Amino acid sequence: MGKVVALANQKGGVGKTTTAINLAAAVALLGKKVLLIDADPQANATSGLGFDINQAGTYECLVGDKRAEEVILHSEDIKKLWVLPSSINLVAADTELSTMEGAHTRMKEIIDSVRDNYDYIFIDCSPSLGFTTVNILTAADSVLVPVQCEYLALEGLSKLLNTIKMIKSRLNPSLDIEGFVLTMYMRNRLNNQVVSEVREHFGALTYDTIIQRNIRLGEAPSHGKPIMLYDASASGSVNYLNLAREFLKRNRKK
Repeated sequence: MGKVVALANQKGGVGKTTTAINLAAAVALLGKKVLLIDADPQANATSGLGFDINQAGTYECLVGDKRAEEVILHSEDIKKLWVLPSSINLVAADTELSTMEGAHTRMKEIIDSVRDNYDYIFIDCSPSLGFTTVNILTAADSVLVPVQCEYLALEGLSKLLNTIKMIKSRLNPSLDIEGFVLTMYMRNRLNNQVVSEVREHFGALTYDTIIQRNIRLGEAPSHGKPIMLYDASASGSVNYLNLAREFLKRNRKK
């Protein structure tokens, strides 16, 4: 049975989708069978891996029009990577789910139908804490939180952590925090202070691997490729492969 990890942060621009794309790709390149579910209406994880955003995917599964196995796509570039794509249609999901019977378990039902086919299932959440994200957290085993190395990025964490606490107490008692990944790091005093504060506050939950700011990392999605395939020598490629190794090592211990 595959482990389900939601990548969430209600603040946009913190490297969440970049982390979803490249962590999923790196874990797959390291030999694990991986499904990446794009649950963001912007569909950047879908396009960032070279897939068409104008086709059935997460939204159609949530509203019951399609089964997951009908719309999951296989990466041509990475043998062990699959994607459940997103589209702009997902914007309507919050409204439609709120009127459906058993809505809180829709994502869980989708995942349970394919869970045994993968070692890990990563879910790229939208940068909000709406009904769809709550649905995802109800289905997930854990939450991985990308944190930009800026003070403004830290301010919104309390709301996310309160949401996770609420989901854990009411809907998903087994939900854990997978960890915090520091992203968009530059070697300067401010970023170093943020790194120190996150590590002091969250301790062992903070990953050792830090994702550095990297121009090639920003270019890769426009070519429909994860950084490892776009530029294997880039610091972003090295960072995400190290993050994947650390992720797998931490999960072997659990």
